[in-house]
Amino acid sequence: MDNQQWATQVLSKIELKVDQELQRLGNQIPYMAVDGRYTDMGVKDITWWTNGFWSGILWQLYHATGKPIYKETAQKNEERLDQAFLDFKGLHHDVGFMWLHTAVANYRLTQNPKSLQRGLHAAELLAGRYNPRGQFIRSWNRDRAGWVIIDSMLNIPLLYWAQEALDDPRFGFIAEDHADKVMNNIVRADGSVAHIGVFDPQDGTLLETLGGQGYGVGSSWSRGQAWAIYGFALSYRHTHKAAYLDTAKKVANYFIANIQKTGYIPVSDFRAPQTPVKVDTSAATCAACGFLEIARHVPENERPLYEEAAVNILKAIVEKHVVWRTETDGIVLDATPAYHEEETVQTPIIYSDYYFIEAILRLLNQDFLIW
Repeated sequence: MDNQQWATQVLSKIELKVDQELQRLGNQIPYMAVDGRYTDMGVKDITWWTNGFWSGILWQLYHATGKPIYKETAQKNEERLDQAFLDFKGLHHDVGFMWLHTAVANYRLTQNPKSLQRGLHAAELLAGRYNPRGQFIRSWNRDRAGWVIIDSMLNIPLLYWAQEALDDPRFGFIAEDHADKVMNNIVRADGSVAHIGVFDPQDGTLLETLGGQGYGVGSSWSRGQAWAIYGFALSYRHTHKAAYLDTAKKVANYFIANIQKTGYIPVSDFRAPQTPVKVDTSAATCAACGFLEIARHVPENERPLYEEAAVNILKAIVEKHVVWRTETDGIVLDATPAYHEEETVQTPIIYSDYYFIEAILRLLNQDFLIW
C-alpha cells in the first residue's frame, strides 16, 4: 500500500470519529479529553490559547469533503470567540492560534466579511504587542514585558496574512523583526531551541533563556522544536527569506536525529533524564506538518529526508497512539503539554489532533493554508 492509499484510509477513520464527536459536542469548544470526554473550554476560559484548533480541524475537513456540518459548527465556534475580544486582558500573543484557525480560515474559504474583520482585529492586537526598541512581539502579560516564547513562530503567520489582506507592509515588518529576534537568540547553533527568551524591554538585549515547559534551562523541549520547524518554514513561505528555511532545516535535522532513537515518537524533552520516559505526540504531529512544509521548498533531492520523516511519524502515531473508538473523544493519545505538569502527561489534546489531521491532508494534497 502506498502512502496516498494509507492516508486515504486514515482520513476515512478521522471523518467517522470527528462526526461522532460533533454529535456529542454541538457548539462546545474542546481542549483536553478527560476520561474519554471533552468539556467546553469556551465556558471555562473563552480566551484560552487553544480555542481555535477545533475550528481548524473542521475547516480543513470542510475543505477536503464539503460536508456542511463542518462549516456550520466552525462558524458558530468563531462567533463564540467574539467574547474573547471583550475580555481583552486575557489575550496574549496566541491570538494567532485563536483566529487563524477560525476567522482567517473562514474568510479564505468563504470570503465572509465579518470573518475578515475578526481576523484583522486579531492581527492588530498581535501587532500591538510589538516592542519597537527590542524588535520583538511580547508573548505573555503580567510582569513579563520582555518574554518571548518559541510558540510565537506559529502566531506570526497572522501578520503575514494581514499584510496580504490589507496590502500593508507594516505587518510583515513586525513579523520579520520578530522572526529574526527568535532566530538569532532562541534557536541554538546545534538546532536545539530554548522555550523562553527573556529580553530587556528597553533595548532588546537577551538577558537569559528559560526551560519553560521543558525539563529545564539548556534543555530541548520537543514541542518547542516543532513550533520552530513549522514556524520558520512558514515564515519562509511568506517571505522567501533563505535564512528562515535554513533555520527550519537546522531544527528539523536535529529533531529527526533525536526521534530516530525512539521510533519516531519524540520524548517530551530531548535533554531530559532517560527516566521516567515521557513522550509528546503533539510535538510529533506538529513537526510532521513542518517537515512537509519544508519539503515543498527544498530541491528535489532533499525532499525525501523530510517527507519520509513525516510519514514515519504519522505511521508511528497510527500504530501505537490513536484511538478510533467513536464513543470516546480525542484521536491522538499521549500528548504532554509540559514536562513537569504530572497531571497532564501523555493525554489526548486538541492540537495533537489538529496537526495530525493537517499532516494527513497534506499527504493527500487536500490541505489548505490556514497559516
